[in-house]
Amino acid sequence: MPAVGKKKLPKTECCVSKSRCGRCPIRMLKEGTLPKGYTVKKRKLVSLDGSKVTKKRLSKAA
Repeated sequence: MPAVGKKKLPKTECCVSKSRCGRCPIRMLKEGTLPKGYTVKKRKLVSLDGSKVTKKRLSKAA
């Protein structure tokens, strides 16, 4: 169970599960819960400014 006020972080790549897991970047993009500055291209999480997506930078954005 996530702590109060803490957002779920998306995975860096979609696992192609038919039911879409809770951290799927595609599902989060559709729901609008993806952190600002990130989008999904070819089932992979990418940043809008072109820099590499790392878990450390992703946790700071969320």
